[in-house]
Amino acid sequence: MTSAGGAGLGVSGQRGFLAPYAEIFAIPRAWRFSVAGIIGRMPMSMYGLGTVLLISAGTGRYGLAGTVSAAGSIGGAICAPQLGRLTDRLGQHRVLVPVCVTFALAVAGLVLAVTLRAPDWTLFLCGITGGATMPQTGPMARARWSALLAGSPPRLHTAFSVESVADELCFVIGPAAVTLLATQVHPAAGVTCAALCAVGGSLWFAAQRSTEPPLVTVTPSPAASAVQAGGGGHRVRLAAPALAVLAPAYLFLGAMFVSVDLSTVAFATRSGHKALAGLILGSYALGSGIGGLWYGARSWRAPARQRLAVTLPLTVAGVCTFWAMPNLLVLDGVIFLCGMTIAPSLIAGYSLVESTSLPGRATEAMSWLSTGISVGVACGATAVGFILDAFGPRWGYAFAAVCGVTAALIYLVNLRRVSASPSVR
Repeated sequence: MTSAGGAGLGVSGQRGFLAPYAEIFAIPRAWRFSVAGIIGRMPMSMYGLGTVLLISAGTGRYGLAGTVSAAGSIGGAICAPQLGRLTDRLGQHRVLVPVCVTFALAVAGLVLAVTLRAPDWTLFLCGITGGATMPQTGPMARARWSALLAGSPPRLHTAFSVESVADELCFVIGPAAVTLLATQVHPAAGVTCAALCAVGGSLWFAAQRSTEPPLVTVTPSPAASAVQAGGGGHRVRLAAPALAVLAPAYLFLGAMFVSVDLSTVAFATRSGHKALAGLILGSYALGSGIGGLWYGARSWRAPARQRLAVTLPLTVAGVCTFWAMPNLLVLDGVIFLCGMTIAPSLIAGYSLVESTSLPGRATEAMSWLSTGISVGVACGATAVGFILDAFGPRWGYAFAAVCGVTAALIYLVNLRRVSASPSVR
């Protein structure tokens, strides 16, 4: 792939595998906020599942549990970009501290409501509040890297690779940990652990003021002010022009990812080895992590928009083969190899949005990508659930392929539009 990359994407600066990572973590206190951000974002892979396990164990109603979890996801999808915008305006520590405390109180309220068998509306209130106030330390960590490494795209590319691999790590460890705690310790132990991670990681992250991005005061140009004053309406500007293309593409990516997950569980169950589903999905995440580390250790001459035009179709092409897998053993090997392009695609997407974000709106811009995936996961889970019930796992994989192809087409058809987006930094 190195030779192909040299011809297509343009690999430059071949160094030792760990050298680029050692270089960015040599920056004073960089490793501290990165580790704190990883701990603080653990709830994104724990809260929804923990909610289902808690409510289903306490009430015996799986439908209610799933609905409350979905409501929390919707609350997060709506509020995450708004919290990102508020963070850009007020500063990370001013937003993160009250948000993580509110999240912990919402989790405590949810546990109490289940324990006391409170009315269903209290479960929805706590679930939505928890989802809406889940700390967004992932976009905040990327915003810190953007400020620390401004003017150094190769090092920023490596830093974004670290954060994408960290996301994969969260989704490997989080679900396993919350399931173990909720089933072997106490039904409330899973969401409680998520709340502890949120508070501990977020407070540690917020306390590191020296690496916090400076606030950017944006003064509208006279021309823009005149347009808004005389146009008779209020024109809303996206936090980054590339979001007009990437947000819907990431929505379909989220639907593709969850469809692969649920179809794999159904495939393993139908094969009589349900317990192997976690191992296979772990291979998918492991492949993504390895691909992300390899990708981040190299400097690329090609811009992020061109790299994404290569890695995204490769990611989708791999998913298009899953429906034909004859057994779980073959699927495990194929899914590992196909996973190696996932993190590079996500890294390129975040890099593209960061490079075109408007001054003072980087956190909000990157939060929109996370929101796109979250909405896609919620919608995709619902749709593929009906497909799996009616037709089985192979059709679930086919639906995942359709979602992936749609995401790739949205991006490739609008590639010229993305290329025309002004590069702010």
